[in-house]
Amino acid sequence: MEEMLALYGEDGRPCGEAPRSQVRAENLRHAAAAVVVRNPVGEVYVHRRTATKDVYPGMYDFAAGGCVLAGEDPVAAARRELAEELGIDGVDLVPLLSSSYADRVTRYVAFVFETRWDGPVVHQPEEVAWGGWLPVGDLLAHLDGRGDDPWPFVPDSIACAGDWLRGQGG
Repeated sequence: MEEMLALYGEDGRPCGEAPRSQVRAENLRHAAAAVVVRNPVGEVYVHRRTATKDVYPGMYDFAAGGCVLAGEDPVAAARRELAEELGIDGVDLVPLLSSSYADRVTRYVAFVFETRWDGPVVHQPEEVAWGGWLPVGDLLAHLDGRGDDPWPFVPDSIACAGDWLRGQGG
């Protein structure tokens, strides 16, 4: 059975539901939760999405996350996605911000959180092709295209949480 996603109105509140395929095909406004994972020394966990992802395949991201399901609270969605994608469970989530994002492939209300983790990271092979810890300065160099090795990062994480990340220093 296909996942049902929560639709969100311009007021940033739930207003209905639709199958994931319809949300993608019609670029319906929905909600997504994202979690920036940091280790005890402040490094950020960065991962590369698999080439089979329906949105931004093969690109890098500094947040784990995904769509909020119908009837699901954004905090519960953040916990679910963090456990599914990176095998991280039982952590405190600190709300960072909420914002809106829209482009030609996706349109949603973002709920962004931060957590600290010093245990193992276990990738979901269908979603994560690679991952590793990066100091904030190194991450920002990749993110901003500085240096010899710019990485293609998902535009939504940059738009929603890039300014916050830049404020973390480096």
